[in-house]
Amino acid sequence: MEPMRDCPLFGGAFSAILPTGAIDVSDLRPVPDNQEVFCHPVTDQSLIVELLELQAHVQGEAAARYHFEDVGGVQGARAVHVESVQPLSLENLALRGCCQEAWGLSGKQQIAKENQQP
Repeated sequence: MEPMRDCPLFGGAFSAILPTGAIDVSDLRPVPDNQEVFCHPVTDQSLIVELLELQAHVQGEAAARYHFEDVGGVQGARAVHVESVQPLSLENLALRGCCQEAWGLSGKQQIAKENQQP
């Protein structure tokens, strides 16, 4: 297993544990303010952390799925697969006083990278 490091996100508002070799894509090209994007130097895989706007018409697990599928649709994904959706313990969140629930979704999307055909 690769060595890992704690990586601050969104100016230190929270952090993620990433492989030491993960490359911050914002050092290579512009990244929107609501995203943190990292890529692996060997596997051609990317990790995108995106802050999304509340959608009041969906709640709970359905909201996590809605956002994941919406992002895939906007990006023109050929395939969108949700692997798991789990509630997050509010006690472990830095923003615990600001939300009533939080969900973590793990999944895969098959999307063409910049300047490539799908």
